[in-house]
Amino acid sequence: MGNVVAMAASPAYWMAHKKRAALPSPGSFDELHRSCKEVFPQQMEGVKLIINKPLSSHLQVSHSIHMSTLGQSSYHFNAKYVGDNQPSPTETFPMLTGDVDNAGSLNAQMVCLLADRIRSKAVFQTHRSKFLTWQIDGEYRGDDCTVTLTLGNPDILNESAILVTHFLQSITPRLVLGGELVYHQRMGEEGAIFTMAGKYSAPNWVATLNIGYGGAHASYYHKANEQIQIGVEFEANTRLQETSFAFGYHLDIPKANVVFKGSVDSCWCVGGILEKKLPPLPVTLALGAFMNHWKNKFHCGFNIMVG
Repeated sequence: MGNVVAMAASPAYWMAHKKRAALPSPGSFDELHRSCKEVFPQQMEGVKLIINKPLSSHLQVSHSIHMSTLGQSSYHFNAKYVGDNQPSPTETFPMLTGDVDNAGSLNAQMVCLLADRIRSKAVFQTHRSKFLTWQIDGEYRGDDCTVTLTLGNPDILNESAILVTHFLQSITPRLVLGGELVYHQRMGEEGAIFTMAGKYSAPNWVATLNIGYGGAHASYYHKANEQIQIGVEFEANTRLQETSFAFGYHLDIPKANVVFKGSVDSCWCVGGILEKKLPPLPVTLALGAFMNHWKNKFHCGFNIMVG
């Protein structure tokens, strides 16, 4: 009995117990539904050619030409710079990204690591010669919690701004709870919306729920095996009195270098994208088709990505 008490009172015992009981980082609030959203195909139409060219280990540029059948055709030039600081396998700082099109519209983003646990991001966007939006945020990532503060479109003269704060806390190794508070002020009007969030992660599936005054957003992601993944999304908007439901399917065939993504939603919009890599050439082909049965609209697209 004395040996047990002595062992429990020793610092080594408590350090080992604390290490076993340590909770994982919950990640960012914006990434709560990421696993499910990556299953769904992104709509495409017309013909697009994308050429990626790495200039060095830090700098990469790309050219994109889109010939659209629904709107105006466009050209985009994108440049991306990545630094040397890599605190994790999926993150590298600083990172600067800029995208400009043939009309002069600019979309730029800068992400940097201010300290070991503090990240900062700035986003700027213009539409032709008009300044559209800009925002800056700071994020603190603790061992088991994440706190984010975002300031968007501040205008001192018109006394308008949008302030968003996020908080996530790991309750157990699988359960994450948190919330979002959005405060806006414009032309003498102000208001706030609070949304609660929860995420449960199992070895093969992830369930996420956001619910608040504006509505609810629920998603479910399931990985059946190494080739098949599925995702289900439900959204309800109390202001517009609308609800939507979507089902997504992801099939990966590594031996054939083929990836297929398909989806169907409550508006009877059915779509799918087939991607095919052509090794040893650095070329990827993508063919997509989408049909909205209620509106009787159909469009398809073909993408060629080099590099």
